[in-house]
Amino acid sequence: MIPSQNCINMIKMFEGFRAKPYKCPAGVPTIGYGSTFYSNGKKVTLKDKLITEQDATNLLTTVVTNFSSGVSKLLKIQVTQNQFDALVDFAYNVGIGNLKSSTLLKKVNAKNFSGAALEFIKWNKADGKVLPGLTKRRTAEKDLFIK
Repeated sequence: MIPSQNCINMIKMFEGFRAKPYKCPAGVPTIGYGSTFYSNGKKVTLKDKLITEQDATNLLTTVVTNFSSGVSKLLKIQVTQNQFDALVDFAYNVGIGNLKSSTLLKKVNAKNFSGAALEFIKWNKADGKVLPGLTKRRTAEKDLFIK
C-alpha cells in the first residue's frame, strides 16, 4: 500500500512547516515537516541551511514513502487505507522501531482493531510529559484508524 494524500496532509498539519532546523519536543534536530533526516539518510543538524516549503514537501514525500514501506513490512494482515494512513502517520512521528515493538502493532496483526485503536492514545508523551499536541494527534490517528 501507499499512503494517501490524506496521510500527507495529516502529517503536514500536525508537524507544521519550519524552514530552519529546530529541536522537536523530544530534543531531536528536525526540519521542514518534521523530518529528522534527509532523502540521502543524513541526519538533520541544527547547523543545516534553510529549506523552502517545496523542498520540505519533496522531502516529506520521500520520507513518508520510506515509512510506508516499513509499515507494510510489519503488517501481517490486510488493512484499510485509513488504517494504513493512521499507522504511517504514527510511525512517522514515533519511529518504525517504536511501532514494531508496540502493543498497537500486535493488536493490528491480531485483527483486534478496536483494541489497537485504543493504543494510539497511549503515545501522547515526550520525555515522560503529556503533550496536548500529541494527544490531539493520537486522537486524530485513532479516529482515522476506526473510520
